[in-house]
Amino acid sequence: MTLSTIEDRITKAAEKAGRPRADITLIAVSKVQPLDRVAHVLDQGHRCFGENKVQEASGKWPEFAKHYTDIDLHLIGPLQSNKTRNAMQLFDAIHTVDRLKLAQTIARIAQEEGRCPDLFIQVNTGEEDQKSGVLPAETDDFVTECRALDLPLRGLMCIPPVDEEPSLHFALLAKLAARNGLTGLSMGMSGDFESAIALGATHIRVGSAIFGERVAQG
Repeated sequence: MTLSTIEDRITKAAEKAGRPRADITLIAVSKVQPLDRVAHVLDQGHRCFGENKVQEASGKWPEFAKHYTDIDLHLIGPLQSNKTRNAMQLFDAIHTVDRLKLAQTIARIAQEEGRCPDLFIQVNTGEEDQKSGVLPAETDDFVTECRALDLPLRGLMCIPPVDEEPSLHFALLAKLAARNGLTGLSMGMSGDFESAIALGATHIRVGSAIFGERVAQG
């Protein structure tokens, strides 16, 4: 597929859901993609990208920023506490706030730096042992803790289990967000973003459908 194909599908899904297209942000997931593929998408005018690792992002985006303006960079992978400052300096949004220690570290650095990216709490909607995120039953309390730290919470994020119907998880995330007065819903990927849009997604994360399959790194 191409970027324009994905854009057309987003527009149609938004129309079907009775939502403005402008309410949905397409995050082009550029992790482990060759630089020429990323540059090709930048050349088409797209500016919002997602990366999984701070180290990989810091190795390519400062250079891209010299040639392209208004880049909007989102961290969509797990964040280690010792890389928090680098992440906060590099990214415009962090989608993977998943524990109190990390939230406290972000709050402390935000005070020191005088700025903070938009933040999403990652919710482990499938309650999978191997996956990061707060459990659904713990989400309300964690939102309260983050707000007590004066963090700029934008919304919630989830990655549904691969063997379950994603729309059930999208609906759960939307319910948790609404209950906590949060408007941001980071959910939906290449294979299921239309159903995510139908259930209120504000940020969808699309990689392979835009760039092609990822290139493994040795």
